[in-house]
Amino acid sequence: MKVVTLWLLRFFVKNYKNVRDTKIRTACGSFASFIGIACNTLLVAGKITAGLVSGSVSIIADGINNLSDAASSIITSVGFKLASKTPDKKHPFGHARFEYIAGLTVAVIVLVMGFELGKNSFEKIIKPTPVSFGFISFLVLISSILLKAWMTLFNRDVGKHINSTSLKAASVDSRNDAIATTAVLIAAVLTYFTKLNLDGYMGFGIAFFIVYSGVGLIKDTLNPLLGEAPSPEFITYLVDKITSYEGVLGTHDLIVHDYGPNRRFASAHVEISTDLDVLISHDIIDKIERDFLKNDGIHLIIHYDPIMTSEQVFNARAWVEQQVKMIDSRLSIHDLCLIDCPDHTDYVFDILIPPGSEIPEDKLRLHVEKAVQHGDKPIHVIITIDHSYAPTPK
Repeated sequence: MKVVTLWLLRFFVKNYKNVRDTKIRTACGSFASFIGIACNTLLVAGKITAGLVSGSVSIIADGINNLSDAASSIITSVGFKLASKTPDKKHPFGHARFEYIAGLTVAVIVLVMGFELGKNSFEKIIKPTPVSFGFISFLVLISSILLKAWMTLFNRDVGKHINSTSLKAASVDSRNDAIATTAVLIAAVLTYFTKLNLDGYMGFGIAFFIVYSGVGLIKDTLNPLLGEAPSPEFITYLVDKITSYEGVLGTHDLIVHDYGPNRRFASAHVEISTDLDVLISHDIIDKIERDFLKNDGIHLIIHYDPIMTSEQVFNARAWVEQQVKMIDSRLSIHDLCLIDCPDHTDYVFDILIPPGSEIPEDKLRLHVEKAVQHGDKPIHVIITIDHSYAPTPK
């Protein structure tokens, strides 16, 4: 099925593979939205007609559900268009989050339609009316299931191709529609052979299914708008790529801002030995930033952390790391610096606190200072508390 999707994209969208180009990505998304509008409009006409002829509220409910899908496709298309607008003075990070807003609007429409269908179906349960299923009704329902199954795969493939949350949601919605229509078909068959009027019950079941899907879609579209954490796989990719450069000893304090598809900004601290010439270190950082922008479309800003690599510092860092993890295994340290004074030693370092940590910062400082004491001279601990804004890489 993916072959068919790619063939359609190749035929209707020039240079469809270059999804890093905003115009081409928008064209792919708009084409998928057009397919959604056309298919759902066809289904609405068929199901409403079949529902009115048979007197079936479940078929009419299923048709109205497809009407909301057609409206959703229109909103998604508008979202793609608005998201492709270039940055301006008021929106220097671009307008790509319009795609998320479009997805949220679609989710709200789905939720409202579900409640309305539930209300109508409940009335049909209380006051049932005769239902007469015929050949046309069965033909419409079977055709709908097949078409929605294809749309599920089509939206899934295009959504993956351009990394679109809106189209991935449309794929899930199409899958749900195919399941709901299958339920309507089963009810129609049972009614036809047993004469039991299950129409209102099935319509109510579909309404519940639509509401459930709407709630899930709202959660999925709200998360990126609220600033959800990047996936562990994405963080692992960033860390592995940064540390793959020769001269880089480690990286930490990674922050990722998502302003929509192809609009990611990130910052990170990169550890490089103090033994390396500062111009060489600067060149390494420049190469990393250019690499991410060119090959990943990520605007990465790197802070240079000079790291002392003597054996004394190495052993001290291992010791402090061990003691800190005994307090909480999720804690980690970085940027350790030793200052040897006549009557004491200063340990200057940062501690990274994961989200959800319940240890107060003042108590943490006291615990760490007490835990790292060893040797003849007292150790003075100077700690900077950092908070993690990304999951720990695998």
